[in-house]
Amino acid sequence: MILELVEFISPQGWTRDKVAEEARKVAPHWQGHTDLLRKHFILELNGKTGGGVYVWPSVAAAKAAHNEEWRQAVIKRTGAAPTIRYFDLMLLVDNEHGTVTEFPAAAEIVSTTAA
Repeated sequence: MILELVEFISPQGWTRDKVAEEARKVAPHWQGHTDLLRKHFILELNGKTGGGVYVWPSVAAAKAAHNEEWRQAVIKRTGAAPTIRYFDLMLLVDNEHGTVTEFPAAAEIVSTTAA
């Protein structure tokens, strides 16, 4: 499983209410992505950085959703390009549902140890 972290600089003057308004506008778009398992809309406590935390089955699925058209739309809306990082989602503790889920290693893992 892949966790994708997308961050962008919040435009000057955007409040939490404005960020939430924009999130509500695009939420239906994300509901239409069959590969997307979960998306969290996030805002840094100081309001300077917004973003999303996505759970995907693969990096390829994430990259397909966050293509150049999407990137340009973010730039147009916020004035800056987003940054994207990918993580191997290994284990999920879900206290709301009382579960712990362990995922197999992501196929995209690149070993950093010498052979």
